[in-house]
Amino acid sequence: MSENETNAIFFALLSAFFAALTTIFAKIGVEAINSNLATAIRTVVILVMVWGWVFAKGQLDTLLTISPKTLLFLVFSGLSTGLSWLFYFRALQVGKASLVAPLDKSSLLLVLIFSLLFLKEPLTLQVILGTGLILTGTLVLIR
Repeated sequence: MSENETNAIFFALLSAFFAALTTIFAKIGVEAINSNLATAIRTVVILVMVWGWVFAKGQLDTLLTISPKTLLFLVFSGLSTGLSWLFYFRALQVGKASLVAPLDKSSLLLVLIFSLLFLKEPLTLQVILGTGLILTGTLVLIR
């Protein structure tokens, strides 16, 4: 396994850990307020934290070097993230976290399809089996 793959796994596991905490904290946080307001508060916290990280790492100078294509797709990603969060918080407000989170993670199937179509990533037996097992697990959890 290459160093890049090892790093990718490490950071993906950290992402999964914090995503799990996000679900638990969000479920508690949306109990007494509107889910849209909860999402807005969360977004401000993220905004301050991430821009603080960029400043602390000395990476602000690269802002002006971003290509229009890159900026466009980052805007699309931000819009998709915002919509995802709005619907996720609403789902958490009205449903159980143990139901909402697995359904949210079923986006894995769409990522697989989109990565094949748009990114031309290879479809391997390992990817098919892994995705199938995750989707089977999701179906078991929601039934």
